[in-house]
Amino acid sequence: MDNMKAVYLEEASELLDKLENALLQLDDTPDEKSIIEEVFRIMHTLKGNSSMFGFINIAEFIHNLETVYDLIRIGKQQVSKELIDVTLASMDHIKEIVKDHELANEANKDKHEQLTTQILAFTGEEHLVTSTEVKEKTTIKTKQDGKKTYHLHFKPGKSIVNDGNNPLYLIDELYSLGDCIALPYTDKVSDITHLNPTDCVTGWSIFLSSTSTTNAIKEVFVFVEANSVVSVDKISDTNLLANKKIKNIITTTKLANAPFDINSLNLTDEEAAEEPVTKEKTKNKSLASKVKEVAKNMAETHTKEKASSSIRVSSDKLDELMNLVSELITTQAALSLHTDKKADPGLEVITENVEKLSRQLRDIAFGMTLVPIKNMFGRFQRMIRDISKELDKDVAFITEGGDTELDKTIIESLTDPLMHILRNSLDHGIESKEQRASLGKPDKGTIVLKAYYSGTNVNVEITDDGKGINSEIIRSKAIEKGVIEEDAVLSEKEIFNLVFHAGFSTAEVVTDVSGRGVGMDVVRRNINTLRGEIDIESTVNKGTTLTISLPLTLSIIDGLLVELGNGSYIIPLAAIDKCYTYRNAKDVNTFTKILELNNNQIPYINLRETFEITDKKNEDIPKQIVVINNGKSQVALICDHIVGEYQAVIKPLGVYFKEQDYISGSTILGDGTIALVFDTNRLIRKYVDAQEDVTIL
Repeated sequence: MDNMKAVYLEEASELLDKLENALLQLDDTPDEKSIIEEVFRIMHTLKGNSSMFGFINIAEFIHNLETVYDLIRIGKQQVSKELIDVTLASMDHIKEIVKDHELANEANKDKHEQLTTQILAFTGEEHLVTSTEVKEKTTIKTKQDGKKTYHLHFKPGKSIVNDGNNPLYLIDELYSLGDCIALPYTDKVSDITHLNPTDCVTGWSIFLSSTSTTNAIKEVFVFVEANSVVSVDKISDTNLLANKKIKNIITTTKLANAPFDINSLNLTDEEAAEEPVTKEKTKNKSLASKVKEVAKNMAETHTKEKASSSIRVSSDKLDELMNLVSELITTQAALSLHTDKKADPGLEVITENVEKLSRQLRDIAFGMTLVPIKNMFGRFQRMIRDISKELDKDVAFITEGGDTELDKTIIESLTDPLMHILRNSLDHGIESKEQRASLGKPDKGTIVLKAYYSGTNVNVEITDDGKGINSEIIRSKAIEKGVIEEDAVLSEKEIFNLVFHAGFSTAEVVTDVSGRGVGMDVVRRNINTLRGEIDIESTVNKGTTLTISLPLTLSIIDGLLVELGNGSYIIPLAAIDKCYTYRNAKDVNTFTKILELNNNQIPYINLRETFEITDKKNEDIPKQIVVINNGKSQVALICDHIVGEYQAVIKPLGVYFKEQDYISGSTILGDGTIALVFDTNRLIRKYVDAQEDVTIL
């Protein structure tokens, strides 16, 4: 049961996140029917799950919310800011009581009653609706006109109980949708002494009269449909179950394992017209023909549908898989090195196949660990809404590029830095309504969170249309705090980067949102840990853009193995444009370090000089050039020798080498030696910053 509860808690967390995202969208577009349906559907699923696993207080609480949004669906209630506020507060409450569903904590119980009262105010009800009352109310409503009648065939999989599901709960859920009669198939129930008590050997033929749509009814079976046979067919646009004759015959009929045959009813025209709800004077013959056709369609759907193409996997197992793939690639590199030393054609074929398979396995494993960045957008939308309300600022939060994928480890580590940046944008960036009006800006400020691919990296941009960063104020504060000397000569970019200094803040007033001088230094440190970079661009009274550049993954890369003296190094292959020999290059300017390659002038970095390599190995052979690109700039790297392509399993350098500016990690080569992995972004930045220094001088 603990395992089943863990499944419920995990699924409930996902549903609550989806519901929160949908509610925030509904807050912006309150008349969008598709979003209203999405909110209602998620609530319905969450209520069903809670009821199935015995979380009755949660199920009844969500039912009251569901009632409000059902009124909205049918046009009897309108979406309002107050309703969204109460619903979001209810979501927060549910997140708390999933671990206290009996409401043993007095604070949770008081909050539960308070929110229930607020919810009921939107429905006109006077007390909490219980599960029993839900059924009674629904049964009464089904006697009204406007109901449609459906026939359901439900044959659960044999192992449905072992999978943590109870088919009786699902049928109970159908009863809450309308007037319902469920008849069991009994032909498979033989000698009870030979039955396994955990096997499900029966099914049900179910008649349901309800205002619900076919899709809404199918959603009741959403968690068992992969291993069950489920069909839902509409057999009438009227409430057939309100006809006493039909209801009596259905309830007194025993079924074998076949769809129910309504031909046995044999109603006369007068009998069929007895009840006012059966307004259609349908002849018995045409009614029988219609139901026969429905029965035929149901029989065709009795074949078990293909199981779901996705399964839930523990993140620990994915981490273990990536570790094993990493070890496999290291072993494959050793095999390739051994093969190079042996003149064995058969071994070469085996080695090539192992290399091909390891690459395919690596790509599949990568695909499993990559996560769309939109998964964390929802929490930011909620934060923006709450803080902007607290600060009395009207802010539109726009997200773009949510389908951009990143390694799940990076996603998890990126959440806090983005949270800091967005809070600063709200507090320091976006002006008050009065200030925006005086500057001729719209009352509503805008914050855009955008993600996109850029070469080997994923860029995440946070842009606001606020007051911008005043470089003079930053400089003055830095001098005041002793961060820089008064006569220091800094470019605007270097001044902006001072905001990442520990304890640095320009806020005049400390608030609960920001301004304590803690945050931006942690932001840069966390991003550097991810082998990423962060840049700031800002214009006073126009706005600010912070760009975070991150690698796609932290574990395995395709690289180019090069040599410098006695050492081996890896350059990420995706960052490389072209390779040249040094004799094809021409020095244009040794002071600013410019080479001419194929009639193009490209800045260069001599890696021997950068890493202070003094040994004589490879010094006399013709140098080779690797041109790298970070999406904005090109730089040529001069190295001793290019060995070839190499799959590099990146390992961290450890605490003693964490301050290395241009090395992002290390890898183990096939012969057991260590190769360092270049951080191409920082190498390019080295040149760009050096050129800015030259310009300033």
